[in-house]
Amino acid sequence: QVQLVESGGGLVQPGGSLTLSCAASRSIFNIDQMGWYRRAPGKERELVATITTGGTTNYVDSVKGRFTITRDNAKDTVYLQMTSLKPEDSAVYYCNAATSYGDYWGKGTLVTVSS
Repeated sequence: QVQLVESGGGLVQPGGSLTLSCAASRSIFNIDQMGWYRRAPGKERELVATITTGGTTNYVDSVKGRFTITRDNAKDTVYLQMTSLKPEDSAVYYCNAATSYGDYWGKGTLVTVSS
């Protein structure tokens, strides 16, 4: 089992940047895949980015070139660097750990992009 706590959300103007952090309660070294998802008001949850133990990354098309996911196994933390933010990026962002025992989720952090 692993507990995940997200942080770093907030209000930012269009074109601005934010970095989200996801701190895990135990080592993430052997967690197959860590990821970020988001849910905007009235919409389904969607995958934003994932990263495997080997460092392979995957992004939804709408964030490619703007967002970067990284993992620091020494700190048991996963990051999502977000740049050139748009109003449509506004959502609650959730951290996910996909393990052989199942998926684990954090409670989310709110990102609002507005002028």
